[in-house]
Amino acid sequence: MVDEKYMEQIRKVPGWETKQAFSGAYNAHPEGSRMAPRPVKFFRPGTDKVKSLDYILDAIGLKDGMTISFHHCLRNGDAVMLYVVDAIAKKGIKDLTLSASSLSKVQDCLLPYFESGVITAVDTSGARSKLGSFIQKGGLKKPAIFRTHGGRARAIETGELHIDAAFIAAPACDRFGNLNGVEGKSACGSLGYAMPDAEYADHVIAVTDGLSDIPLDYVSIPQTQVDYVTTVDSIGDPAGIATGSIRVSKNPAELLISRYAAQVIAATPYFHDNMVFQFGSGGMAIATAGYIRQEMLKKNYTAAAGVGGVSGFHVQMLKEGLIKTFYDPQDFDLTAIDSLRTDIKHHEISASAYANPFSACPYVNMLDFTVLSATEIDVDFNVNVLTDSYGKLLGAPGGHPDAAAGAQMTLITMPLLRGRLPMLLDHVTTVVTPGESVDVLVTEYGIAVNPRRPDIAECLKGKGLTLTSIEALREKAVKLSGKASPLELSDKICGVVEYRDGSIIDVIHQL
Repeated sequence: MVDEKYMEQIRKVPGWETKQAFSGAYNAHPEGSRMAPRPVKFFRPGTDKVKSLDYILDAIGLKDGMTISFHHCLRNGDAVMLYVVDAIAKKGIKDLTLSASSLSKVQDCLLPYFESGVITAVDTSGARSKLGSFIQKGGLKKPAIFRTHGGRARAIETGELHIDAAFIAAPACDRFGNLNGVEGKSACGSLGYAMPDAEYADHVIAVTDGLSDIPLDYVSIPQTQVDYVTTVDSIGDPAGIATGSIRVSKNPAELLISRYAAQVIAATPYFHDNMVFQFGSGGMAIATAGYIRQEMLKKNYTAAAGVGGVSGFHVQMLKEGLIKTFYDPQDFDLTAIDSLRTDIKHHEISASAYANPFSACPYVNMLDFTVLSATEIDVDFNVNVLTDSYGKLLGAPGGHPDAAAGAQMTLITMPLLRGRLPMLLDHVTTVVTPGESVDVLVTEYGIAVNPRRPDIAECLKGKGLTLTSIEALREKAVKLSGKASPLELSDKICGVVEYRDGSIIDVIHQL
């Protein structure tokens, strides 16, 4: 975790003077602070919101040094960021902060605008590929901020992250500014990650390839929050949604881990009729959901609710009546998108409702258990999902720390080795989810329960499971792979990792 040496560097960055180091998963509180003010808006009756992007950029007064935002619901199919940033660049505007709910490989096309100084700061959940490399070469004016999904919503709603102009990719939008993500040729599903931006940004612009002359009957973001609408030929390719981490595992070792995870869950009191759960988007998490489905059928159990991103497998369980309802901030495939549009038991929720820790009760707090993946874990159960074992950016905090903090039981499913590299270390390269909110590690070589949870360990005794300590698993990993040389990292900071409450839990080093 971040030490005071790095906190001294961080506090020297303008605007970050009051940043605090992480002090515990449940230690920070808002303590009397208020929600940020929302802009007052006015729209003259009889005028038209539909304008060219060139007109809109002039009308909103976009200028150097401002913050622009985008959502990532089209994932690797997004075309809106490039369209907007290119138009901004042609006006000679520079020194912008790019706030995106996440950045995918498709955003490598933005690299020339980073290199030319159009974008000089980044606020996001994930950065990969060429943009990740640019950040880790020290290309930004100040370190990038990596936030959780709930942490980003918190930052927007408290005013820590002020957005001057939010550009929302809208698969369907009417002339009044009502928009949704479930209709149109580029349907991407829930717009949960755009909702805080729409509510708090000074200016909100819907970018659509599905303009309707009549009001929409399904509304994700209402016209009262949208200042302008602009049309394009295509906002992106929906086929790019189901890429990256979204897959169903067919690997025998991963399926074994998933089966063990389901057996662990079924042996605890968190597996019961009317349970609430979340499964991550990784292959082992979805495979675990399949084994849990079998256990539910045996017991005649029904889940009261599912929470988090939705895949076709979740939809299958919803249709089978194995899940009574679902709370959905993002969708991972076309089956999930269609379900959100047609099934009244499938509810669209904002990123704030899903995971903002500074709200009355985010949906992650309902979770009996969650199954999540990891790039690394250490003997203190700290988890890394942002960098690889060489410190290179490749992932995103996403909702990982949020779900882990909210759930009564958090399981990490992970192979002990990937290739020849051990994934269980003495210290993870980058701490993203703190060990105090992680309860069980499930690997193909055994199951380790966090010593903080003797109640879970007691439940698993005599159930035919291979229980061991995390230290013993670490020794096994070293025996199989050999002792790795200590990783040498630069002292220069190119990114900071925020915990969901806004404290700094770790830093990203230049490579």
